Amino acid sequence: MTVLDDALGGEVARLLAVLEEGFPPVHLMSGPEARAAVAARAVAPDNLDDVRATEDHRVPTEGGDLRVRVYRPWDDAGPRPAVVFLHGGGFVFCSIESHDGFCRTMSRALGAVVVSVDYRLAPEHPAPAAADDALTALRWVHEGAAGLGVDPRRVAVAGDSAGGNLAAVTALRARDHEDLPLAAQVLLYPVVEPDFESESYRHYATGHFNTRAAMEWYWRQYLGGDPATTPLPGPPEHVVPTRAASLAGLAPAVVVTAGRDPLASEGRRYAGLLGEAGVRVRHRHFPDLFHGFATIGPFPAAASARELLWHDLRALLAVPADATGVATKENHDQHRR
Repeated sequence: MTVLDDALGGEVARLLAVLEEGFPPVHLMSGPEARAAVAARAVAPDNLDDVRATEDHRVPTEGGDLRVRVYRPWDDAGPRPAVVFLHGGGFVFCSIESHDGFCRTMSRALGAVVVSVDYRLAPEHPAPAAADDALTALRWVHEGAAGLGVDPRRVAVAGDSAGGNLAAVTALRARDHEDLPLAAQVLLYPVVEPDFESESYRHYATGHFNTRAAMEWYWRQYLGGDPATTPLPGPPEHVVPTRAASLAGLAPAVVVTAGRDPLASEGRRYAGLLGEAGVRVRHRHFPDLFHGFATIGPFPAAASARELLWHDLRALLAVPADATGVATKENHDQHRR
């Protein structure tokens, strides 16, 4: 766990104030209105040269074609590790485009093929449509590994915020499919469960960019109703990963949480539950940072956090996973920084 110095702390405070003032009140909008308002704030990436090439593909599904974008690193010799990336956005907005710069940075830092998934969005496509698309994308990577230049033993799934939920759910579902081994799951300040009474919700419900009102609205859009009364569709762990009967046998995890975030408590709890189940976990906690920080490019604190993330993920992707793609209790290694 680290504490920012005064200068960097001041920069964090200024950026948080800008985000707090400028982010639209999505909880007062319809899904399409929120989507348009957030898209209007998008800034084009300035790191196009971080990768050798990108390719958009259409993956056939029962719900229509699923778009994925493949990022190919400059060093493209031999089978590469791969990261299936699931963007955040409250299950309602953001896209391949909104996280394009981050995926380019990730591909360059890891020397990995990154596959970004343009999953279906709520409320038009409620749960578990997004999770189903995430699993489809993972299967597409495994089945097309040779053509993608990917080592199928070194595939990770990653996501931020709502994408962290989808990454966690995908790791659960992959565990139960022997043909979909995972080397790692990366959960950046993940949306884990619709519990709005946690310690971090009580302390950071307002004033820190991500709010309780927004989170309640996101869950309503995703579930198609009030989280307190709406039954979870399908197997409950396909929507709320803590509802799984067991977390044992999951891929090693990197869980990142931000102190000034209403989601901090649930992310910390999920990291603990994974560790208790014998999953290898590295928990990186940044007490002075806020929701969404990791994907903000020109921000020194975010750059430092990303370097730690790349370090953790390189270690997990450097050596092929064992035959089952799971970790043992002896490998449990939980850290907070």
